[in-house]
Amino acid sequence: MSVYGPVVKIHPVVLASICDSYERRNEGASRVIGTLLGTIDKHSIEVTNCFSVPHNESEDEVAVDMEFAKNMYELHKRVSPTEVIIGWYATGFDITEHSVLIHEYYSREATNPIHLTMDTALQSGKMNIRAYVSAQMGVPGKTVGVMFTPLTVKYIYYDTERIGVDLLQRTRVLPSRTKGLTSDLSQVAGSAARVQDMLTTVLAYIEDVLSGKVAADNSVGRFLMDLVNKVPTISAEDFENMLNSNINDLLMVTYLSNLTQAQIALNEKLVLL
Repeated sequence: MSVYGPVVKIHPVVLASICDSYERRNEGASRVIGTLLGTIDKHSIEVTNCFSVPHNESEDEVAVDMEFAKNMYELHKRVSPTEVIIGWYATGFDITEHSVLIHEYYSREATNPIHLTMDTALQSGKMNIRAYVSAQMGVPGKTVGVMFTPLTVKYIYYDTERIGVDLLQRTRVLPSRTKGLTSDLSQVAGSAARVQDMLTTVLAYIEDVLSGKVAADNSVGRFLMDLVNKVPTISAEDFENMLNSNINDLLMVTYLSNLTQAQIALNEKLVLL
């Protein structure tokens, strides 16, 4: 863990993209590299996107397709103007001598860029993900070297990304390692079941505290008080009516989308006749 520098916050889509580029690497390539995109604030760097950059690497030299990287960044800016170059990534466990040369290029594209390493080969038994920032070291006027200082890495996600992460988590316990997407109503039922389980756990804890089996925790009590205060004061009948109305709207949207897909498919068939 770092004691210096900003916190690096990584989204799941970035990790998935790096793994995908590694699986699609050219034959004989030992690692892949790419550009990291995101936003920077005072205390953190948020990595929200990335793309791979072709390169050739040997023991003596490294060649990176800089023109490809520039063109890809220009295309990304048209879609997400707020995302800027914040650094680069490389698969592997260690920082090599070639990493210093590649980092020099990204230092011209971004101010104090970060370097992200991802152990896709699981050399340490797990997929280690580390972030670094470079700092010059040496005697002024003499040979100056580069030192990579580790940064703190955290994983965050948007609500839309959470759906994919939860789906990937469920594949771990399946022998086939595959699982299809569930319907909207199934997701609602699953979410309701999880909420019910959590409420059961909370009620059991409260009963144990009231009976003296468990010592009261002030911090837990404050969290529960905040939770109770956030619950809107609404009658059970009004809540049921509101829920039924939302479900009807969801079913109507699902029906219209299926009808539109059927109409498009039918139109394609008629055009080919």
